Amino acid sequence: MQAGRRGSIYYISAGHMFADMAQGVLPAILPFLISEHGYSYALAASLVFGLNLISSIIQPLFGLLADKGAMPWVLGAGVFLACAGMGFTGLVSSYPLLFIAVTVSGIGVAAFHPEGARWAGKIAAEKKKATALGIFSFGGNIGFALGPMLATPLVLCFGMRGLCFLFLPALVMGALLLRHMHALQRSMQEKSGAEAGPGAPGKDRWAAFGLLCVILLSRSFVFYGMNTFLPLYWIKVFGATEAAASTALSFFLATGALCALFGGRLADRFGLHSMIRAGFLLLLPAAALFALGPSLLPATLLLAPIAAGLYLPFSPMVLLGQKYLPRHVGLASGVSLGLVISVGGLAAPSLGRLADLHGFHPVMHVLACLALIPALAAFFLPKLGGEGR
Repeated sequence: MQAGRRGSIYYISAGHMFADMAQGVLPAILPFLISEHGYSYALAASLVFGLNLISSIIQPLFGLLADKGAMPWVLGAGVFLACAGMGFTGLVSSYPLLFIAVTVSGIGVAAFHPEGARWAGKIAAEKKKATALGIFSFGGNIGFALGPMLATPLVLCFGMRGLCFLFLPALVMGALLLRHMHALQRSMQEKSGAEAGPGAPGKDRWAAFGLLCVILLSRSFVFYGMNTFLPLYWIKVFGATEAAASTALSFFLATGALCALFGGRLADRFGLHSMIRAGFLLLLPAAALFALGPSLLPATLLLAPIAAGLYLPFSPMVLLGQKYLPRHVGLASGVSLGLVISVGGLAAPSLGRLADLHGFHPVMHVLACLALIPALAAFFLPKLGGEGR
């Protein structure tokens, strides 16, 4: 991977970090919203629904637009909307305005992901594409982990208005990314003749991509269930403080971020399918043990293998989706990073209702059962042409 292009991948990954940092803020502030406004678990979880509903609808549309022509400016604009929208949540008090602010943030997230993943794959060497997408995913996952770490101290120190500090990264990173992507596009256009790849891409494999989406969707339900209810689970079941609950969520997400980074590197070495299967075979027993309701220390230790099982296969699955649809790489990125991932957040209100009625242990039982689907389906994913693993 050339040094200039490697630098661009890190730049895109940094943008991904700020975009997903905005998403990571929301689960961390749910306990504060419940305490301050008296929302039910289901109503508070509906904010996650709003954030992900707009992403699930719009990301594939941005992916289709990316297939028709490069839109590097979308990366900077997406970061700006994602952070600014979440910053507005600290300025509004009514639920409808809060929902609108969260939705604006969701639009920014939806705009960033398809084009970001497409550029990450485009500028990487063929044998390093999973590594490049791993770096891209690492940035986003670090952002998810930073979200709670940033939001909780801000709210504790300044109240909900402390979230206004999110306007600063919105302006700075958005502007820097706009400038860099404009320069990168111009550079690649100048070198396009010398670096032209082989002829037309291969045939799209829609059935294989559909099965991959089933796996991604199942993973998404488990991920968003953990991401949304982990802080509340720590508070209500273990009697932990809000700060301790936020720390547990950050540990879970930070572990996942590291696993996403190494998952791409390992996939380039051992094969996409091998890494996908290994990850979900790790997730299944870890989720089952967690659902049995262990005490605080074992539950904390189980967060690491659960995070590994969710994140190790992620960038290999995004790359596999792009390879299954070589004529629609942007659409594949938008669906795999957007539609099927975000749909997992749409289950949050139902899981919240289950928690309202029966407590949090049944929620974890449901998530453990859902982990069985990708563990089985991963063995039926069709191989790529020429792939031996």
